[in-house]
Amino acid sequence: MGKFAASGRVARRLVLGAGLAGTLLALGACSGETAEAPAVQSAAGTVDGLTITNARLVLNAVKANPAVVYFDLSYNGDKGLSIRKVEVEGAGMSMMHDYMEYDYKVQMVEAMPVALTKGTEVEFKPGGLHIMVMEPSPEWEPGGKVKVTLTMSGGATHNFEAEIMAPGAER
Repeated sequence: MGKFAASGRVARRLVLGAGLAGTLLALGACSGETAEAPAVQSAAGTVDGLTITNARLVLNAVKANPAVVYFDLSYNGDKGLSIRKVEVEGAGMSMMHDYMEYDYKVQMVEAMPVALTKGTEVEFKPGGLHIMVMEPSPEWEPGGKVKVTLTMSGGATHNFEAEIMAPGAER
């Protein structure tokens, strides 16, 4: 097969793909429905109905090793949403982790988005859902505070402060 036959197929696929995309855009514009609004934010950095208590960041005994954030969350907002991303100010990277069993072994894995509906209560706790904080700031000291940001589906954010605790402190 010559190089022109292959490039002809590629061109046909591009034209068909562009036509399909245009059709889908036109149909979406004609639906008359509006896009789903993001979670209601009463003030910058807060989501209506979302309450965080008992927030704490526990440092690791080995200074450069990951720290962990635990907290209790309750949600009484009218709109269903999910936590899709977490950020801890000053950390190199943060992510939600959970535990699962695979091949008869319990393993820590990156958590799926956490769904929230009216009345939901979630514990981010040792041995369960938590925020793993990689590359913690060397400036963090027990007794200080650190800003944690939860990003929701739709883009709304909820900020809260977590108390920095010493390694081995009661979690």
